[in-house]
Amino acid sequence: MSAPAPSTLAIVDAEPLPRQEEVLTDAALAFVAELHRQFTPRRNELLARRGERRAEIARTSTLDFLPETAAVRADDSWKVAPAPAALNDRRVEITGPTDRKMTVNALNSGAKVWLADFEDASAPTWENVVLGQLNLTDAYERRIDFTDPKSGKSY
Repeated sequence: MSAPAPSTLAIVDAEPLPRQEEVLTDAALAFVAELHRQFTPRRNELLARRGERRAEIARTSTLDFLPETAAVRADDSWKVAPAPAALNDRRVEITGPTDRKMTVNALNSGAKVWLADFEDASAPTWENVVLGQLNLTDAYERRIDFTDPKSGKSY
């Protein structure tokens, strides 16, 4: 008996969410599965090295840049690309979670920049991440709205 062939798609082991197929397309799931197949050995190696490095730092109390990166730090001509013009005026900037109401409020706030925060401002639950991606898609495509179920107020 031979082992089954690996799936070409990542398997989603979570309760289905409305419209999740818009984010979790077959192409996206195949991409995640391929990333997993290709990079898991290297990721595991790096995680092991990270543990070793953490133990070394704890043992020696030494933390510094890697010697092999000294040339980059010493080269005054080394520069990153300039910021896009849309990010040059960041005097008024807000961050917030990507739930539907907060996304609509952020876009209506008048701020020059809104940083959609999937980390600190929002618990990274499966539902929050998938629905947050859908909210950003709807905002980008200018089709987002929100009606508060309690008050009936539309945003």
